[in-house]
Amino acid sequence: MSKKIPLLDLTAETAALWEELNEAIQGVLREGRFIMGPNVKAFEEECASYFGVKHAVALNSGTDALVLGLAAMDIQPGDEVITTPFTFFATAEAISHFRATPVFVDIDPASFNMRVDQLAERITPKTKAIIPVHLYGQSVDMNPILELADKHGLKVLEDVAQAFGADYQGRKVGALGDAGAFSFFPSKNLGAYGDGGMLITNNDSIADKTRMLRVHGARKKYFNEVVGCNSRLDEIQAAILRVKMRYVDQWNEARRQAAQRYDHLLQAVPEVTAPAAMPFATHVYHQYTIRVPNGQRDAVQTGLKEHGIDTMVYYPVPLHKLPLYLPMNLTILEAERAAAEAISLPMGPYLSPEDQQTVVAALRKVTRV
Repeated sequence: MSKKIPLLDLTAETAALWEELNEAIQGVLREGRFIMGPNVKAFEEECASYFGVKHAVALNSGTDALVLGLAAMDIQPGDEVITTPFTFFATAEAISHFRATPVFVDIDPASFNMRVDQLAERITPKTKAIIPVHLYGQSVDMNPILELADKHGLKVLEDVAQAFGADYQGRKVGALGDAGAFSFFPSKNLGAYGDGGMLITNNDSIADKTRMLRVHGARKKYFNEVVGCNSRLDEIQAAILRVKMRYVDQWNEARRQAAQRYDHLLQAVPEVTAPAAMPFATHVYHQYTIRVPNGQRDAVQTGLKEHGIDTMVYYPVPLHKLPLYLPMNLTILEAERAAAEAISLPMGPYLSPEDQQTVVAALRKVTRV
């Protein structure tokens, strides 16, 4: 078997930052403050500055960022929230958590992101919000969404789980709508070494409600006002994220360079379609996702595995085809096609050109059997 190439090499990142990470972790141990300590506060301030927003609220996960974001926007049972079916379940799960209804629009086949031209026709008197998902590290075309939201009085909660540091027309995604929800799952462009999340916003009310909800619905300890939850970012994870945040722009640039190498190498593999970069966005390539048509995707994935190359299918089942949403009886053509064709290749800031050449050489072999 050839050298094993992982989907993402976190060991290289850890090795490169070993001393800084150890110093940060030991600092927390010496301080002895493990919940809502100085690193959480500093990380929130650093993120608010990075995104140019008034508030950054550190949370336990990206899922909590979506759920608490919707709660702070006062989503109620029976409300409708428009989003994409081609995303991780947490996006729609957050909506269903409130017994609200996710309303799915199809995706653009080039970007994998929601088709903004389908939004207007899906707005009803029950619509209260839109959740655009910046999938694979590339921004949705936000201006038409923001214009529609303003026209109809809707909230916009950006799902930025895969796009930390991505730009839309020179502005950071996550800071464009009413709030932005981030995940710091270890594989993300900025990842913790455990779970973590954040909500950013310029809206004082959303920030205040989110801060209250993350500590059992209390602004003051023991004086609980509403039913909240326990969603606090761990102090050690905040210390780790502060170290890693110094490098995130550098890593995102390395991902873009790796994507350019893939783009060039894949010209020799006409059987697959490389991902498209939209002119209005700066892609950060959380994933480098190609298309393998004609029902060959699964066979290609198996073939690459036999060559020691890890891949991942994000996502094999569009959300409207999950049991929870099957009663909607929807056919959403491009999302279903993407679910059958998409496969993500190894990607990351420490991916070497030599490993990329190996990946594409193997891809040529398995697509021409």
